[in-house]
Amino acid sequence: MTDTRLAPYAALLLRLTLGVTILAHGLLKVVVFTPAGTAQYFGSLGLPAAAAYLVIFAEVAGGIALILGLWTRLAALLLVPVLLGALWVHAGNGWVFSAEGGGWEFPAFWTMTLLVQALLGDGAHAVRTPVRLLDLGAART
Repeated sequence: MTDTRLAPYAALLLRLTLGVTILAHGLLKVVVFTPAGTAQYFGSLGLPAAAAYLVIFAEVAGGIALILGLWTRLAALLLVPVLLGALWVHAGNGWVFSAEGGGWEFPAFWTMTLLVQALLGDGAHAVRTPVRLLDLGAART
């Protein structure tokens, strides 16, 4: 049975954890690898180099949106394709992320947790906006 008194705080903890880790991952591409370096890496994978800039934007903006609780469901769902792309990149490296080149366990886990967040919604202490995107008919928590 779900404890409805504590569920908003569980959603908050998940939202903050996802937001901080995804933001940090995006900032890693900006500060350490640089956008140009990330684009070059994407190109080496056979992906359009321009996709790197979209991924960087998605991770930074999506991470901030999740931290704030700003359109949480939409932000989480829009990040799913980014993580599916990461899953594709790491799929050939095996399961464990400590494997050379990183395995697919973390991208798979992040994908599922983003879907859980989209189902849960904002949780406690979220930014409230007059425009509700992707309501899913649920009461606002």
